[in-house]
This record gives sequence, C-alpha cells and structure tokens, in this order.
Amino acid sequence: MTVKEVADQLVAYCRKGDFEGAMAELYHPEIESFEPEGTPSPYVKGLDGVKRKSAEFESMVEEMHGMEVSDPIIADSFFSCAMTMDVTFKGAPRMKMTEICVYGVEDGKIVREQFFFTPAPQEA
Repeated sequence: MTVKEVADQLVAYCRKGDFEGAMAELYHPEIESFEPEGTPSPYVKGLDGVKRKSAEFESMVEEMHGMEVSDPIIADSFFSCAMTMDVTFKGAPRMKMTEICVYGVEDGKIVREQFFFTPAPQEA
C-alpha cells in the first residue's frame, strides 16, 4: 500500500471507531508510539504494547459521545490528521479532546505514531 492508501485506511477505521482493526491491518509489529510527557505511557514499542496502551485508554473512558477525524495530510512517508473526541473519562466531567496525530509509514505499514496534545493533569 502507498502512504496515501495507508492514511485513507487508517482514517476510515478511526471514523468507525475500529482501532483494533486498524492496528491488525496497518501497524508494523515493531511500531513505536509516542505521547506527550505527563501521559501514562509516553513511549511504547511493539504492537502488543500499543494494544495495551489502547486498552488502558479505553478503561479510563466512561462514555465516548463522538469523534471526528480530519482527512489526512501526506508528505513523503508521513501523514497527519486531527482527531477530536467528545468524551467523559471516569470521575471527570465531559470534555472535548483535540490532538494532532502524525504517522510514519514504511513498506505499507505504520512504523511510528506520535500524538500532540496537552495532557490533563494526572493524580499522583
């Protein structure tokens, strides 16, 4: 798959909320994942680690009210999109969370993902 095809597939999966399908089809087994400092898992390597991080996130969500994903912007072997989630986390008020997602692609698989957003303060 080309970078554009991978990008379009990922956006389609995300718009359906099918993150597991996206990981199964599009992620490389040795993917590297980066989140901002102050998040529970700022760096994870490997598909199993990314799946665990995704499950951690889902376990913190009380209710997902909606999600929007922009069309991808492609440059060389990278693409990005904006994602906005309308979400209620357990023990917290409903909020809109917006992030920029950047992905690196090699040989038709996502080998790197990095998310840019301001994390909510974490309790000690």
